[in-house]
Amino acid sequence: MAGRRRASRFSAVALVLLLVSLVGCGGQPAADSARADLQRLLDRRSTAVLDRDQSAFLKTGALGWFENLRGVPLASWSYRVTALHRTGDRATADAELRYELQGYDKAPVTVGRTLTLSRETDGRWHVDADKPARKSAQQLWDQGQVTVVRGSHSLVLGVGHSNESLHTYADLADTAVPAVSGAWGSDWARHVVVLVPDSVNGMAGLLGSPASQYRGIAAVTTGEVGGPPTAPADRIIVNPDAYALLGTLGKQVVLTHETTHVATRAHTTAATPLWLSEGYADWIGYRGTDRTPSEAAPELARAVAAGNVPADLPTDKDFGFSGDATKLAQAYEGGWLACRLIAEHWDAVKLEQFYRAVGDHGQRAGSVETALKKVLGTTLEQFTQEWRDYLRAQLG
Repeated sequence: MAGRRRASRFSAVALVLLLVSLVGCGGQPAADSARADLQRLLDRRSTAVLDRDQSAFLKTGALGWFENLRGVPLASWSYRVTALHRTGDRATADAELRYELQGYDKAPVTVGRTLTLSRETDGRWHVDADKPARKSAQQLWDQGQVTVVRGSHSLVLGVGHSNESLHTYADLADTAVPAVSGAWGSDWARHVVVLVPDSVNGMAGLLGSPASQYRGIAAVTTGEVGGPPTAPADRIIVNPDAYALLGTLGKQVVLTHETTHVATRAHTTAATPLWLSEGYADWIGYRGTDRTPSEAAPELARAVAAGNVPADLPTDKDFGFSGDATKLAQAYEGGWLACRLIAEHWDAVKLEQFYRAVGDHGQRAGSVETALKKVLGTTLEQFTQEWRDYLRAQLG
C-alpha cells in the first residue's frame, strides 16, 4: 500500500516510465525475467551434459567439471533455479540439481548447487562456476575425472584410481551381491553403486562431513532409511586410506557388510536399532568365513576376558564415529554376536524375519520387544541374558 501512495504523486507519464523499468517485455518483473532467462540457460546446459556436447556446454559457461563426468552413465540431468541474487551484471543463484544413474537410480538424486554468474555484453547469462551449495555434499566429479568400471552386479566410480584398482572393487561387490541375496532374499535391486574417492578427505567431501569422523572407517553406505522402491540407489562410499589397510578377507567382509545395508534399506527404519542393522550386516559379512568369534570380535573378547561383560545390548550412541574407537568396535562386535546368537539358537530364517519385523514396526518404542515375542518367542530381558551368556561362552 505504501508503494501505491508514493506512485500516486507521479504524473501519468512518469508512472508509465516506472512500469516499463520494472516490467519486462513479457509482462514479468525484471527479477522474474532474469530468473527465467537463467532457467532456460540451465536447461540448455543440462541438454549439453546428457548429449556429452562440449561445444554446447561451453556456450552456457565455463567448462569446469564437464570432462570429469564424461564416462558417467546418466539417465537424466536437470536444474531448477530456487533463488537469484543479482548485483548489476554479476549474480549468484541457488539451484537444485537432479540426476539419475542409468540402470541404477529409480528416482533422481537431488543436491543443492550454487552458481556464480556474469552477464555478457549481449545480455545473456554466463555460468562462471557451478559448485556444491553451502552445507551440501560434493559429487564425485567435483573432485576430479571419474573413471567408470562395470561389474556383473556393480557400478564402480572412482577418482584418482586406475582401471585395474577399481576392478578389484567391482569383483568384491560382485561376490557380495549374491552372498547377501542368499541370506536376505531377492526382493531388492541386486546391484550396487560403489564410489571410490582418492582419499579420506574425498570421502568426507562426498558425505559433507569432517574427515576426522571417518579416518578409521573403511566404508559407509548412504541412502534413504525406509525408502520406497522408487528411491535413488544407495551409494557405498569407500575410504581408500582405511580400506587399503585391510587384508583380502577384511575387504570382502566390508563390501558384503555395506551391500547388506543396500539390500535391507527398505526394511531398515527409525524403529531399527543400530545393533541390529550393523550386527546383521556383519553377520552376513562374516557368514561362510572361518573367522572365530575371538578373531572377529577382539575388543569385546578382551573386555570379557577381563570380566567386563556388557550389561546391555549396544545403544545407538555407542556407534558414534567421533567417539571412543574401542567402544565403537565393541558396539559392532556386540551387535554381530547378537545376530549370530539368533542364527544359531533359532535359525537364519528367523533372524531375517526378526530384522524385518523390527523395521516394519513403525516406531522405535516396542519394536525390538514386539519382534522378540512374535518371531523368537522371548523377551528383551531373557534375550539380553542369553546374549551375555553367549559372550562368555564364545569369548571367555
